[in-house]
Amino acid sequence: MVNRRVHDNEKHVHFVTFSCFKRRELLQHDQSKRIVIGQLGSRLKQHQGICTGFVIMPNHVHALIWFTETKQLSPFMNKWKDQSSHQIKKLYREKFPNYWSQLDNHEHIWQPRYYGFNIWSRQKLEEKLNYIHLNPVRAGLVDRAVDWKWSSARWYEDGKEVGLPIEWPPGMETEDEFAVEL
Repeated sequence: MVNRRVHDNEKHVHFVTFSCFKRRELLQHDQSKRIVIGQLGSRLKQHQGICTGFVIMPNHVHALIWFTETKQLSPFMNKWKDQSSHQIKKLYREKFPNYWSQLDNHEHIWQPRYYGFNIWSRQKLEEKLNYIHLNPVRAGLVDRAVDWKWSSARWYEDGKEVGLPIEWPPGMETEDEFAVEL
């Protein structure tokens, strides 16, 4: 196994990915996705961070995040995953008891770790943004990225609300000719 380090001692954009435990599709229900987005927004507010893009898939999450201070990524991710996990477990116990009863009540919602990738350039940021927006298309969930309700693609294409503010990090703001390839 490759042991990858995420460097958080400079103000880079972080491309983060994390998956449901055993790749279960625990984010299949809209309520689960709303929890993940709500906790992302709440955590960003507390850590003075911004989201440049995201996608919530049935069994994993991608996000592009940036913080005003260094050394925020690990505590941010731990809290985001912890808080959303508690709420998703509660949702499944209350709304989907038949499914929940088939699982071990002590199992995690999320895989223990997350994958982080530092982004230093606008070109790489645009590449990762396009990658996450096209995830639902590649998975066969929609024909066009803007048709997936659970990503920031609709904000970029149509200026529609996506559940949390979408911003560009200082120094990488969008230009008039910037176009996300959807």
